[in-house]
Amino acid sequence: MKAAEAVDWVDPGRWKATPATVRLNLLKQIRRGIDRYFDELVSADCEAKGIDRSVAANAHQVGTSVQATVVPVAANVSAAIALYEGLVKGRPLQPLAVRPAGDGRFDIRVGPRGRDRLLNGDRADILRVIGEPRRTDPYQRPGGIVAVLGAGNFASSLEMINALFVDSCAVVHKPHPLNVGADLVWEKVLQPLVDAHALAFCEVEEGPALTRDPRLTKIYFTGGAPSAKAIMAATDTELVSECGGNNPCIIVPGDRRWTASEIRHQALQIATMVKINGGSVCGRVQTLVTSRHWPQRREFLDAVTLALRDQTPATTTYYPGVDKTFATFQEAYPDARIIESRDHAPASRVLVIEDVDQDGFAVHHEAFCQVMSEVALDVAPDAETFTPAAVAFCNETLLGTLAVTVLVDEDTRKAHAPTVDRAVTQLRYGAVGVNTMPPTVWTNPYLTWGGNEEGQELVSGHGNFGNVLGYENVDKSIVVSGFTSPGHLINDRKQGWLDLSARFARYTIDPTWKRLFALAGTVLRLRLQRPDFQS
Repeated sequence: MKAAEAVDWVDPGRWKATPATVRLNLLKQIRRGIDRYFDELVSADCEAKGIDRSVAANAHQVGTSVQATVVPVAANVSAAIALYEGLVKGRPLQPLAVRPAGDGRFDIRVGPRGRDRLLNGDRADILRVIGEPRRTDPYQRPGGIVAVLGAGNFASSLEMINALFVDSCAVVHKPHPLNVGADLVWEKVLQPLVDAHALAFCEVEEGPALTRDPRLTKIYFTGGAPSAKAIMAATDTELVSECGGNNPCIIVPGDRRWTASEIRHQALQIATMVKINGGSVCGRVQTLVTSRHWPQRREFLDAVTLALRDQTPATTTYYPGVDKTFATFQEAYPDARIIESRDHAPASRVLVIEDVDQDGFAVHHEAFCQVMSEVALDVAPDAETFTPAAVAFCNETLLGTLAVTVLVDEDTRKAHAPTVDRAVTQLRYGAVGVNTMPPTVWTNPYLTWGGNEEGQELVSGHGNFGNVLGYENVDKSIVVSGFTSPGHLINDRKQGWLDLSARFARYTIDPTWKRLFALAGTVLRLRLQRPDFQS
């Protein structure tokens, strides 16, 4: 459809008046549709990224396509089903706990919920709000029409589900040029919403016409900050945007030495995030922040190198234009190391830049490809001295406010709990992961995803997505995990990553006991297997 035809098609008033029972039935139809078109969705994403599914060496990249394409929408649909089941029964879905967080803030624990607690028993998913917690259910929202402009790096516009079932808005979706094929499959999955005149899809070239349509209530956009600014300049419609940034990982020096297995675990977690989706992930870790005087700094950096080279499979970079970005970082740091994974996939080199100047090029630019840098702060290697210095550096110098990770061992976290808690509060980021990586925030529909820069120049975006429970005045989303949690995203094999991704995706679509047991069985089997890639 043309943009005007798509806006004509949707009926926001009809959607706003659609009873909860009908919306719940539509959600269940969509759940079945995701199950039905699972393989088509993954194939479309792989085709867009140039991944041949028939080649065994690409199994882990197919697995990432499963997680990136299926899981985000499926998770939002499952959460919306839980929300509407509560509305239908007259018992609104509740948070797990609410507690004061100081300075007029409250922490609302929203997960893990239900059977997910068996998968992530050591994790706490928290919405931090400013002021007394207040909620708005979908039928209290004003409604309207939201234009959702799909991202290029992921063929999974979870914002559609959010706009429809949390904001009670009708939606017109425009795909990114890379994801036109996947969008055709999503049209089949979401056909019940199209038939209900709650959703329409417009052609990829119709972006400018769509964003200028005066009937829109909001525009949801995921992409680069320059594009977001161009949209804002061309329309008066409110733009909710997520635009990336240079995401740090703060390595808090321990009161004790980290064990070899702990260092290996953290190195694998970082290497997985550096490589995943060819580095084209908004929430990926780009800059490690260390203490120059940490006795284990060299051991840790060497472990990251080993994880990148020998312990995690190579991932092909595919996103258009990032080869030039990679070259620009190389030119700025000619002495930086190029790391090739031992399985030597095409376009899979990783650039590692250690000891970057605190005001250098790598600090002020987003890579969006397989580039990782390290900034070594010249401060004492103890939690009380290093942590506030790292917070100040991340807040005041690094580009963007999207997501930050804090790695701190359990003993140090307990001994310095006020310092760690203060850091989480003071970090001006939309997502904070303590011992876990920010994509766990993005895939959780009960949390929010977006920058933390209201009133500032747009870098990581304004507003946020998610927040199924409808809390107002959200400050940030926080996920706290065990230091070496079994729930961490670690990709150290190929077929195993695909098997795990497929089982996890099927469980996310429909979180039944049967699918949980199938997922658990896969996890147990993989623990007995050795890595399956080699030079």
